[in-house]
This record gives sequence, C-alpha cells and structure tokens, in this order.
Amino acid sequence: MEPWVLITLAAAAVQTWRFMLQKGLRAAGLSTGGATYARFVFAAPLAGAALAALLMARGDGMPALSPGFWLWAMAGGLAQIVATLATVALFATRSFAVGIAFTKTEVLLVAALSALLLSEPVSPDGLAAMLVGTAGVLLLSRPAGGWAAQGVDRRALMLGLTAGALFGLSAIGYRAATLQVDHPQALVRALVALVAATGFQTLVMTLWLALREPGELSRVATRWRTVLPVGVTGVLGSLGWFTAFALQNAAYVRSLGQVELIFSILASVVVFRERLRAVELAGMAALGASVVLIIWRI
Repeated sequence: MEPWVLITLAAAAVQTWRFMLQKGLRAAGLSTGGATYARFVFAAPLAGAALAALLMARGDGMPALSPGFWLWAMAGGLAQIVATLATVALFATRSFAVGIAFTKTEVLLVAALSALLLSEPVSPDGLAAMLVGTAGVLLLSRPAGGWAAQGVDRRALMLGLTAGALFGLSAIGYRAATLQVDHPQALVRALVALVAATGFQTLVMTLWLALREPGELSRVATRWRTVLPVGVTGVLGSLGWFTAFALQNAAYVRSLGQVELIFSILASVVVFRERLRAVELAGMAALGASVVLIIWRI
C-alpha cells in the first residue's frame, strides 16, 4: 500500500477525533468563530516548531519560497475559511440538509480544478471511484425525512455549491503550494505549506474576531487547556492532509479522505450509542467500495 494512502487514512481518523473534541468547545462557551479559531491559533506555532525541529535534525536550511507558493498557500487558506463560514451559514436555512449535500460535490470539483489549474487529470478508473464515493456520501447525507421533506431554496443551493467549490479550491491551493517548495522530502514540503497556510488563517481569523466578536479572543485564551487538544489534533490531521497532497493528486486524496464519514458514523455508534438507518448502511457500503477502488486502481 502506497504511503499517501496510509497517511490519508490516518489524517481522516485524526480529523474525526478533532471534530469530536471541537464539539465540546461550544459547551465551553465559545462561539462558532471561536471554536474555528481554536483550530488555527495553536496549529500554527505547533507546525512551526515541528518544521524547525525537522530542518535542524536534517541539517537543512529553510527552502526558498517563490511568490507562487505564497499565493497558493494564502488562496487555499482563505478558501477554506470562507467555505467553513458558508457551511455554518447553511444551518440557518430551512433546507440546510439539501445545501450540505451539495457541499459533498467537493471531490468532483477538486478533480475538475486539478485538471484545469494543475494539469493533473484523474484516470477513468479514478473518476468512477469518485462517482461511487459521491453517491455514498449523498446517501449518508440524506435527512431522516427524505429530501422532499427538506425542500430546496436558492440560498441553500448557492451556499452548498459555494462551500463545495471553495473546499475544493483549498485542496488545490494546498497541493499547488507543496509543489512550489523546492525540497526532496514530502514531509518538509508539507510542513512549510502548513505553517504558511495556518499562519495566514490565524491572522485573518484574529482580525475577524477582533472586529466582529469582541471578547471572543479573550475567551479562547482563558480556555487554553480545553482548546489545546483541538489545536494538537488539528495540526496532526492537517499535517497528514498536506503530506498526502505533497505525494499525490489532490482529487485522489480528497476522494479517499471521504472515509472520514465512515469513521464519524462509527464514532457516533460507539460513543453515543446511535442506531444506523438502512440508508446509512447503504451509503457506508458505497463509500467503502469507493475507498477500495481508489486503493486498488490508483
């Protein structure tokens, strides 16, 4: 099994753990913005320390970084922030479940953007696996009352498509940024891109919270013991994604990374004792088949 496959599976598992920890931040009195900020504010210095330690251990200097690197890293970071805000806004719509389903088109959008912007098209087998996986994700996203019960409104549709497109663009930005780093080791390239992206995101989110949510920065600081585990799991998960992006086409990485949904559902069953519906079992089967196809054929 290729290294990028194992790294992606590990990143998906760690990200599931981070989401479980991040849910607890709302109970600790943090807003959605504060909980999101917690992911970046500790991730950036942790990633910087890891990069410094790795370069020191290797006896290397900091790789030279082109203007293109900074543009891609910042584009990916900004796209991820806006996509997250669009996803949060979906929960205020009456048909948010339908909108969320449209965000799941991310993998197909990444495949299109990868071919268009990076000249990295996916193979026919890879596209087939992505279509199967997307079908599985849509089944897993199906609300209990069915799609008809939710209805569709234009705002939910546009927010969902916007979030999916921007999440896809962030993956492309991160993949492109790692390719711009002139270093032979994928882990170094990943850490350099991760430090740049999370540092930029921390700056943007700090300014945003200072202007829009006065007092939230102080609440994050005073709850650092609760917030720190989110930052640690966040940086570990992000390092996994960035390393996988440094090794493989972003479309394949994001497609395989959808296994995160299976991990999340299994966590809900084990931790919260929730029962699976038949449609969820069907979705998990389709998503599992997609994962097998990606690993087997790519």
